Amino acid sequence: MGPGVARALLWGREPQARTPPRDAPRDTPSPSGRSQDGGGGSGSAVQVVAGAGGGAGGARCWDVALAPLKQIPMNLFIMYMAGNTISIFPAMMVCMMGWRPLQALMSLSATLKALESSSRRALQGLVFLVGNGLGLALALYKCQAMGLLPTRPSDWLAFVAPPQRMEFTGGGLIL
Repeated sequence: MGPGVARALLWGREPQARTPPRDAPRDTPSPSGRSQDGGGGSGSAVQVVAGAGGGAGGARCWDVALAPLKQIPMNLFIMYMAGNTISIFPAMMVCMMGWRPLQALMSLSATLKALESSSRRALQGLVFLVGNGLGLALALYKCQAMGLLPTRPSDWLAFVAPPQRMEFTGGGLIL
């Protein structure tokens, strides 16, 4: 037999009856929080167990609570890459950095409702609030670094002269 014939025989095999029938009991346990319905019939239904699944549900609640804190390093990198100049790209980045936490805080009741199933709902809600507060603080810091926030008296009062620059730099050279 040549190599082509052996390959054809390998792929041409019929499946043998080694697999147990669907109605036969299985040796593998059900995943946590789920149980196999014992009533045979046309198909076996998988039901969610009411009291179990604290591990998986708790992990999901912590993922929801920690999501804003996981965005902080990405926002710091975007802040660094955008620079402090006022143009369309940094302005869009700052708007998105400020809008995402505001949007999350506006839908706070829905998020807290998703955390209801957890036993540590107060701590998870506090972590969620702190994460979004840090996101807003980063957006405000970036606005201040770009000069978009009125932080000097000359920004508010017309009779106060803006501060004069002592020196100008361009391309690493003092002009």
